[in-house]
Amino acid sequence: MLRTVSWLLRTGAYVFIGVKTFTHPPAGTAPLVWAVAAYVLSSLALLLWGLTEARGDEAAHSLRLLLGAAAVLAGYASAAPHAESLIGLSLAFVMQLGTQASLAVGWATAGCTVAAVEAGVLANGAGREIALGYPVLVVAVLIASHNRRAWRVRAEQSATLLAQTELLRAEQRQVAVLDERTRIAREIHDVLAHSLGALSIQIQAAEVLLTDHQDIDRAVTVLAGARRLTADGLTETRRAVHALRSSLAPLDEELATLANTHRQRHGVPVRLTVEGAPFALSADQALPLLRTAQEALTNAAKHASAQPVEITLTYEDDHVTLAVDNPLSQRAADRPEFATLNGGYGLTGMRERLLLLGGTLDAGAWDGRWRVCAEVPR
Repeated sequence: MLRTVSWLLRTGAYVFIGVKTFTHPPAGTAPLVWAVAAYVLSSLALLLWGLTEARGDEAAHSLRLLLGAAAVLAGYASAAPHAESLIGLSLAFVMQLGTQASLAVGWATAGCTVAAVEAGVLANGAGREIALGYPVLVVAVLIASHNRRAWRVRAEQSATLLAQTELLRAEQRQVAVLDERTRIAREIHDVLAHSLGALSIQIQAAEVLLTDHQDIDRAVTVLAGARRLTADGLTETRRAVHALRSSLAPLDEELATLANTHRQRHGVPVRLTVEGAPFALSADQALPLLRTAQEALTNAAKHASAQPVEITLTYEDDHVTLAVDNPLSQRAADRPEFATLNGGYGLTGMRERLLLLGGTLDAGAWDGRWRVCAEVPR
């Protein structure tokens, strides 16, 4: 729209200059010829200007040459009597070149136009107002064109910066979505690994009761617990996804619930000890510790099923430590580090999650006990 208005104004000015110039044409053959030549060349320059602008190639070399020639010729012809309005064409072309071309091209065109005006003044005996006034106008228009050029450069840079900012925001949103998907996938994996591991233990216990002891009643009870465990696993999966988008209960409360569930499910003592002054943890900090405790309890149920478990949560000034340990059974004494129910990668996955937070995870045997110890910075 703005470009259309600009071209309407240019066309109107061109027609007005032609009417004003040739209604009362310059006296003498030579001034009239120069005026007609300047007007015709200006019309060609305007035509090429419009075509190149429509193609988006405003910096075309042929356009610069034609605009410069038209500016010089119109400047020379404007010094003739009754042809003063032709200086308007020179000013329009100088403005365009000063805005679109380099500084050297703009100043060269302006200098040649001023020289042509002064030559026309000498050839036609024009007055002092033309000899001094027109060069001042040309220089003023050139300076204005440079300011316009600087404004356009700033506008283009701002537009480019805005586009880059929008692109960066779009990429950040995409990264956030991918990160959220990764976190959800990781949580679902951890919850399912814990639930399926515990379910495997219940099914194995039922199998032993049926095959070795022929105790159908106890086997049915164990299978009923396995069925409940399946439902609890689905509920825990939904809860894990919800926890990623909302706040968890305090970690000590979550661990107390986990300890109570393990106690009821496996019939072994589980003691939770909280040391230090508790403080709030983000979901990113609390969830890895909670999943580490789940994985450690699942491993304890498999490898030391009859042994009591101790969970110690320690709040210190700059970090939080979670320790889960139980006495080693003869079966567990020779098991490799990080051996878990999901192929040996459960605690390894927990360790990787903690490393992303700047935390640590260690697991191994100490003084006849198996201990899993996780730590996250505050």
